[in-house]
Amino acid sequence: MKKDNKAGSAGKGGLFTLGVSICSGPMMDEFARENPIISRAIQIRGDQTLAQLHKAIFKAFDRWEEHLYEFQVGGKGPMDKKARRYGLAEVEEDSIFGSSMAGDVKKTTIGSLGLKKDDSFGYWFDFGDDWWHQINVMTIENTIPKGAYPRVIKRRGQSPPQYPDMEEDE
Repeated sequence: MKKDNKAGSAGKGGLFTLGVSICSGPMMDEFARENPIISRAIQIRGDQTLAQLHKAIFKAFDRWEEHLYEFQVGGKGPMDKKARRYGLAEVEEDSIFGSSMAGDVKKTTIGSLGLKKDDSFGYWFDFGDDWWHQINVMTIENTIPKGAYPRVIKRRGQSPPQYPDMEEDE
């Protein structure tokens, strides 16, 4: 499939609509009470990579400082030690899971993961502050409408401050 924005057949992978929800992270109690659900729906093509999905999630939650991250696929969502882990190839250390990476996020496409509708997988951002997300496969379409991808199509809840302690001091 060509890597352009023209409408057409999905080829390998299709157009994925993913629901990304924050499960846990360093949020202030008051913020969490005011925003009991914090989620974004993101559309991404099957030929796009996990690194591109990370960038879309990063922007969707209004984050501003990059940190290490990984995806856990094939388990029961975030923090599943049996899941396949995908991270940055240049990071050689093992995560808290004690297993090596299954693949490089810059080379692994969404379509290559074998995802089906209603599957879920995890996304862990910032190995110090531990922002945990669950990603649910909402739909997989065969036709890709014109437009730029990935893109956020729905937002629920406010984006939490990346560093709540800094917000409190201001």
